[in-house]
Amino acid sequence: MLHLDAAATSPVREDALAAAWPFLTASFGNPSSTHGLGEQASAALADAHKAVAGVLGCRPAEVVFTSGGTEANNLAIKGIALGAPRGRHLVTSRLEHESVLASADYLARLHGFEVTFVDVDASGLVSEESLASALREDTTLVSLATANNEVGTVQDITALAAVAHARGVPFHTDAIQAAGSLDVSLTATGVDAVSLSGHKLGAPKGVGVLAVRSRLPLEPLIHGGGQERGRRSGTENVAFAVAFAVALRLADEERLAAATSDAAASARDAFVAAVLDSVPDARLTGHASARLPRHASFVLPGVNGETVLLELERRGVLASAGAACAAGHDEPSHVLLALGIPEDDARTALRFTWGASTTSDDLRGVAETLAAVHETVTALSRSTTLH
Repeated sequence: MLHLDAAATSPVREDALAAAWPFLTASFGNPSSTHGLGEQASAALADAHKAVAGVLGCRPAEVVFTSGGTEANNLAIKGIALGAPRGRHLVTSRLEHESVLASADYLARLHGFEVTFVDVDASGLVSEESLASALREDTTLVSLATANNEVGTVQDITALAAVAHARGVPFHTDAIQAAGSLDVSLTATGVDAVSLSGHKLGAPKGVGVLAVRSRLPLEPLIHGGGQERGRRSGTENVAFAVAFAVALRLADEERLAAATSDAAASARDAFVAAVLDSVPDARLTGHASARLPRHASFVLPGVNGETVLLELERRGVLASAGAACAAGHDEPSHVLLALGIPEDDARTALRFTWGASTTSDDLRGVAETLAAVHETVTALSRSTTLH
């Protein structure tokens, strides 16, 4: 089976698992304990903070380990907005992950915030002008994803963060899909807070990170013993924090191999061209070039997307219709609708995302398989209609 659903999750890296294993077995101590086992765990947790901070261009004290990307986004948006609000106005976009949209909705419903959804173009890009026009004197936070998980479009986060900072507004980015492909460090992007998820990088499911500048007061979501410097109470998951640090380091080392990155984008472009040439009426969603290097997404008007996915799986290709969080829902993707794609076409969406081990030959084979599947599904649909 070819796994082309890497945006949903990735396998755990052997090095990350090996690093975590001692803290699931012999070195199982609670890092808050003052005996030897606790001190071992505390030292490992401190090393994990330091390693993550090194990649993200921040101080170890600015790294907060969470249960995953969803919690990291919730903590960023609610925590910054409630920590020391300039006002009760948020800016985001309708393309964001559900964890961002639901957090903004929570603040609107229960804390009286207003939410402005910045305009995007048909490819999913936010312009500096659109963001500037959405800001107000009482804007307390901007939250925009670095890269969209469904259509792969990559924002110019550095420029957008500069627009917000010119008005004194903090900027958070959900970089969960971008980490490992792009430089998502706070120093490179200029953002004030960034969310990451471990299982997109090769760490186990159940661990994430929010890196947030210490100058920003952060109201915790979880109260208790004051772990993670009072920002996320609860006994720390030392093993998974260690695994996350290893996985992030390895992913960033791979990203820094520029030739590998260029080859990935070239393979992506060749795959997109093959699909558009061989599948009638197929349309690329998202930006043609400002997109993740291992991400291709399409709509196939006139066919049932779920039927195509099932037939692809039967032929050895695992893909998705979009965000894994929305799998099984009948409603079309909110991202595709926000891009102006009609509902019927949005229901035909396909997303192919892959890891470094997927070759150009693999992708050529997938394009050929998709063309054959489309022909089969179309013929079946015509036969059903005639009868």
